[in-house]
This record gives sequence, structure tokens and C-alpha cells, in this order.
Amino acid sequence: MSTHRDTQATKAVRLAAGPAELTVEPDNGCRIGSLRIGGTEVLRQGDRYGCFPMVPWCGRIEHGQFRNGGEVHRMPVNAPPHAIHGTGRDLRWRTARTGAREAVFTYDLTDPAAAPWPYPGRVTQLVELAEDGGSLTLTMGVETLTDSFPAQAGWHPWFLRNLGEGGADVQIDFAPEWQEERGDDHLPTGRRITPKSGPWDDCFGMPRGVDVTLTWPGRLELRVTSRAEWVVVYDEQEAAVCVEPQSGPPNGLNTLPRLVTPIDPLEISTTWSWRSLS
Repeated sequence: MSTHRDTQATKAVRLAAGPAELTVEPDNGCRIGSLRIGGTEVLRQGDRYGCFPMVPWCGRIEHGQFRNGGEVHRMPVNAPPHAIHGTGRDLRWRTARTGAREAVFTYDLTDPAAAPWPYPGRVTQLVELAEDGGSLTLTMGVETLTDSFPAQAGWHPWFLRNLGEGGADVQIDFAPEWQEERGDDHLPTGRRITPKSGPWDDCFGMPRGVDVTLTWPGRLELRVTSRAEWVVVYDEQEAAVCVEPQSGPPNGLNTLPRLVTPIDPLEISTTWSWRSLS
């Protein structure tokens, strides 16, 4: 990456509508750094947290390797012994368009900072608050510029476990059809099992679409929905819980590849809708 790009910081983008306001940080993986609803922050704060896009893969790739036809590609092993959560969260994205309550961001898969991803393409993320400030919709697309390649996309939000002021911890409610059995290496074994009770760091199948409700009793209800069929739920951390809609399961570049082609880009969206309980 050129020195010029390294030294030219991009301003954070602030969007607002009704009771909601959020900040997107293009320089920090195009993550949502803050989401305040009625003045209350709902995302864990910090450079690694908020809500970041997972692209061009989600979760772990076994030993950082995936195959496309006869070619084997190796990604950086950033969660030994695996590669995790894609490269998009570590990059500087370009702000393509902004308005009062929506913004569009892009990055090129050939960006040197995305190396060693081997395929040229473009990733686009649209962030949009509803006019009444009652929901947020995130949309991501992955396009190829030449050859077809496998890819995944999704989001990794860190919702605060507790909103403070003496309130109760969040409750998670969802009804998956199956749970991907997790091996000792944190990868799905390929077996689908009856969903188990938490705590979780697990992938679940929801073939009629992701639908998970987070409830902070007496404070706020937030519903995460998506037409995607997989969701990872992580609630093993004291400070936050994660509900991650994604286009395929962990290690899916190897086990369930979804090809991005010149006529069939990968597109995924999720909507968070909320209502006050106070």
C-alpha cells in the first residue's frame, strides 16, 4: 500500500434518524463503531469490537487453506492454527457515498493490504437507517472482475451484555433447525445435531432465514433478521454477545463453497430492528 494512502485518514461517517445514531469507521475495517438507540450505546466499544464485516470469508478456514478447483490457496493464520473472519475487517475502505442516514463503502480485493487473497473483485457495503430510526439494514456484495471464486460474507456484531444503569443482562431467543457440531478444533465436523443450550461459540442452521431476538429486560428489544441461512452465536465473553448472520458455515470455503461468478455476485443483507421496553 502506498505511503500516501497510509497517511491520509478517512473521517468517520455519522448517520442519524429518529432515536438512532451510528458511526461507521472506514479506516478500521468499515466497522460500525457505535450504535446508540435513544442515547444508549448497544455495541461494545474498542478498535476490535463494534460490528465488523466478515469478508471474503466468515469464521475459520481450516489451517488457513482453501481449494478452488485444482488450486490451493493459503490465507494468513491469524487465529492459530486457522485463519479467521476474512481480511475486510483489517483494511481501509473507501467512502463512496454518504447521506443523512445512509452510506456506501467499497474496497478492492486486489488491494495490497488484502493480500494474499488471489482473486480480483470488489466488496461493497451499504449501511442504512430507516427513516423513523427504528431499524438498521446492512447489505454487502462481493463481485468478481475476472474468474469465478468461492467467497463468504457476513457480520460480527459485539452487542453489550448489559446496558448499564443496574439493568439485567441480555437474553437471546431463537429457534434454529440444527446446530453444526463443533469439533475440538472449533470447526464444524459436518454433522448436524439437535441444538444444545449455551454457552455457545457455535453455528446454527436457520433455512427459513436468520431470526434472533435480543432482549435487555425493561430496556430494549433488538431483533436480528436475514435471508441468510446460517448464524453464529457467541456468548462466552462476559462483556458482550455476538449474533453473526453469514452466507455459509465456518470453513465453508472448503465444505460448502459458494462461487462468485461474473453473472452471479454474492449478496447478503441483515436488518436489526428495535423497540424500547422502558
